[in-house]
Amino acid sequence: MAFAGMLSDGDIKAAVQACQAPGTFNYKSFFAQVGLICSSEAEQQKVFTVLDQDKSGYIEMEELKRFLQNFSPGSRELTVTETKSLMTAGDKDGDGKIGIEEFCELLK
Repeated sequence: MAFAGMLSDGDIKAAVQACQAPGTFNYKSFFAQVGLICSSEAEQQKVFTVLDQDKSGYIEMEELKRFLQNFSPGSRELTVTETKSLMTAGDKDGDGKIGIEEFCELLK
């Protein structure tokens, strides 16, 4: 697992199950449930690296769509609305992608 030793498997499983129905994903609740709110900078950077699948230095829309799958393979994709909501919350400079600094702001 990508988050082994950093996040609890039980917390991840519970967080993913809580948003399995389309339209129920809330990034603040999810991050809190898996233990990322107020996590260390090193932990935040590790999570960002996992989510940045193409290693571009940014998390783009396609990567956000598969957000839950990074935490639990086989999970559903985020809906278009959920993906756009997460992008809007994270993309503070309006460039259509989330950089590391922007991602860390989501975890505060």
